Amino acid sequence: MADIPTAKAVETADGKQSKSVRVVLLALMIAMMLAMLDNMIIGTAMPTIVGELGGLEHLSWVVTAYTLATAAATPLWGKIGDMYGRKGSFMTSIVIFLIGSALSGMAQNMGQLIGFRAVQGLGAGGLMVGVMAIIGDLIPPRERGKYQGMMAGVMALAMIGGPLVGGTITDHWGWRWAFYINLPLGAVALVAISAVLHLPKKRSDARIDYLGAALLTIGITAIVLVTTWGGTEYAWTSARIMELTGIGLAALVGFVFWQTKAAEPVVPLHIFRSRNFTLMSVIGFITGFVMFGATLFLPLYQQAVQGASATNSGLLLLPMLGAMLVTSMVAGRITTNTGRYKVFPIVGGALMTLGLFLLSLMDTDTSRFTSGVYMAVVGLGMGCLMQITMLVAQNSVEMKDMGVASSSTTLFRTLGSSFGVAIMGALFNHRVQDVMAEKAGSLGAKVTEQSAQLDAASLAKLPEAAREAYQHAVSSGTHGAFLLGAAVAVLALVAAVFVKEVPLKGAGPKTDGDPAAGAGDGAAAKTQAVEAV
Repeated sequence: MADIPTAKAVETADGKQSKSVRVVLLALMIAMMLAMLDNMIIGTAMPTIVGELGGLEHLSWVVTAYTLATAAATPLWGKIGDMYGRKGSFMTSIVIFLIGSALSGMAQNMGQLIGFRAVQGLGAGGLMVGVMAIIGDLIPPRERGKYQGMMAGVMALAMIGGPLVGGTITDHWGWRWAFYINLPLGAVALVAISAVLHLPKKRSDARIDYLGAALLTIGITAIVLVTTWGGTEYAWTSARIMELTGIGLAALVGFVFWQTKAAEPVVPLHIFRSRNFTLMSVIGFITGFVMFGATLFLPLYQQAVQGASATNSGLLLLPMLGAMLVTSMVAGRITTNTGRYKVFPIVGGALMTLGLFLLSLMDTDTSRFTSGVYMAVVGLGMGCLMQITMLVAQNSVEMKDMGVASSSTTLFRTLGSSFGVAIMGALFNHRVQDVMAEKAGSLGAKVTEQSAQLDAASLAKLPEAAREAYQHAVSSGTHGAFLLGAAVAVLALVAAVFVKEVPLKGAGPKTDGDPAAGAGDGAAAKTQAVEAV
């Protein structure tokens, strides 16, 4: 067996992928699927879990613990990979994720499950960052769009199939297998990465910036808790939310200050000097804001207003996620063939804005076909943005910062999703409660005093007048939420206009005109990417 010395190893002389690269890519796709699929599977298993373990009052923490740990760990994994080597850090994150999965499956009470889900989340942060950073190491920028488009497709498949898979596993094998199913898949990815992936070993003499890591973790944790609890567990103006907001802002300000002093900062601030990297961070945040807000309220609208079954909640989003999958694959292929990409953020921002505006027009008479078309427009826009943000961000930094670039982009998207769910959710709940009080009087206010989101069983028990009022209220709530989403999406379109297109080249010397252009090229050409089989 001989080593392939360059990133051009992604294709053989006849244009076909080498067997070893296909194995690595399959392992990376499995890892990405594990990280994305887990929350989607657990959602449908939660009623059964609560029935066995109890602890209904702590139910939300099963998801929140995972999300918090993932967000907090994401930038750390990126930096560790840059300092000590991508392969080792990625394999470590897989092992941590699998340990968390096994322990979650063995949990005997809700407290244990929440703690073990946090362990899972720590590993999941490394999975998502590791996948994108390894692609950045292995594949030159010109080829990268195609493969990152595949990963965006995996994310869409996870969102579509997660609830269906979760329901099937829970019904036939029991909820614990929703966690145990990760073990064989993760083992396959672990073995494949260990045997086939060969990247240069690194050993930095610098110490990890523990103070910076602590400040960033505190800041991210406070922000996610504010967006998770605000308007639900606590009022937005409550002392607890104000305290968390103050702690979060103070920690992040301290973090930014310390990063200018640290010898090996967790997030080197110089990467934000690149206009393209900063713009991609903004676009990634907005994409997360819109995507997770849409996936929350679309099924709610279709169930409450259009009478769809909650059992097939994954299929309700098929027009949007299917369009996103296809578009990300096509955009990646076109980027690979032409080396140009600026058109996609612009078109994506425009389509996403248009689609969200169309969704805001839905009312109680909108047909499923019409809403499906509107969702497809949103999906087309998100498909143009999902993988291009990572591609341009990676192409805007030097090879030594590939990990922190990947983790920062992922983190901004995660934070965007937290803000999207919180802000759009607050607007939705406020509007639903107002309309219910207006159309159904004291009964309407009583029905929604605890939550503006009713499940199918609760909805069926309502008097006909109250049920019709609730349908109008949900329609009004989604109108406000999606109109807000459209306004936010305009910012992504504006940011895309200012992106400076640096043509992506194949593996080769750095091009003139932009120090970031080809940053992955020359360095990648020196990388022993994979071992030929």
